[in-house]
Amino acid sequence: MTSENDALAGQDEKWMARALDLAARAAAEGEVPVGAVLVRNGTVLGEGYNSPIGSRDPSAHAEINALRCAASAAGNYRLPGSTLYVTIEPCTMCVGALIHARVETLVFGAREPRAGAVVSRLELMAALHYNHRIQWREGVLATRCGDLMRTFFRSRR
Repeated sequence: MTSENDALAGQDEKWMARALDLAARAAAEGEVPVGAVLVRNGTVLGEGYNSPIGSRDPSAHAEINALRCAASAAGNYRLPGSTLYVTIEPCTMCVGALIHARVETLVFGAREPRAGAVVSRLELMAALHYNHRIQWREGVLATRCGDLMRTFFRSRR
């Protein structure tokens, strides 16, 4: 592994750890524990966590909340050159929003076997009909991300 790859892995873990902190905040509020951080040039543009129950908004997924925050901060709904770190593989709605926002890279922790729209259930980012392509990678702090979800759902049963 090159030093460039080491640096990238270090950044990925740094931002995913922050997303995990946000996911824990969601869990503390009784929401499904997903957190997201949108970064550009080493600076956080926006962050969010799942809040559809508390906000009474079915679209208030962590990714959407982070995009809204970032778009407001950037003064633009397009967020080129940005990377979204999210603890769990995004759903269909969130993948669509990432494409429309022109996010450059997606990094997620654990796969979402029930509704993941990147690799688990659908492979939307591989679809050729979109006018924007998002690079993506997975598995960053995957065990911690997956464990947080499993613990949350076990406690609800």
